[in-house]
Amino acid sequence: MSTLLHRLSVWLHRQMPTHHHLERNRFTRPIAKRQELFRFTRRSVPRGVAVGMFIGIFALIPGIQIVAAALMCVPFRANIPLAAAVTFISNPFTTLLVILPLAVSIGNLFGYHADIGTVKTMMANGSGLHEWWAWLLSDTAPAVVIGLLIQSIVAAVVSYVLTVWFWRFWIGHKQKARAARPRVIVTAGESKICEDQTV
Repeated sequence: MSTLLHRLSVWLHRQMPTHHHLERNRFTRPIAKRQELFRFTRRSVPRGVAVGMFIGIFALIPGIQIVAAALMCVPFRANIPLAAAVTFISNPFTTLLVILPLAVSIGNLFGYHADIGTVKTMMANGSGLHEWWAWLLSDTAPAVVIGLLIQSIVAAVVSYVLTVWFWRFWIGHKQKARAARPRVIVTAGESKICEDQTV
């Protein structure tokens, strides 16, 4: 369990944008200097995960996810690096195999008749904004958009709740480990180890 958590934290750390990356982007440059958006606190971390999950699933157009996540973090006071890293939940593998098929299934529940083949072709060909805009105006687009919206809201809420729970568990675990460590008492040139006695 601890090895898995360590690997996950290393991967997330690699994916997180730095101040330098955000300062180079003209859209995120103004918010790159707000230090409170980069702190890891019990409030900013769950919010950052939720924002990243929402943007990562709903905004499937490559190139805008990190910028959109950073901008959305401002009103919610969420952690920007974490939100940007979580947007990688949508990658070619998860998008084509999980996110889009589920979005089509959800959208078709509202009476639409969406076809996933067109979206898969556009994703495979790396279509630009013009092609995506034309697709958004087509008949099948509303089903996918509604499906993505519902899916992203549910994923954001669930990830927020799980992150709050994990944060409390992790902090509690650290406090217990700290309390279980023997305390060293330094007195007049000598040190004594005082172990806590639990009854």
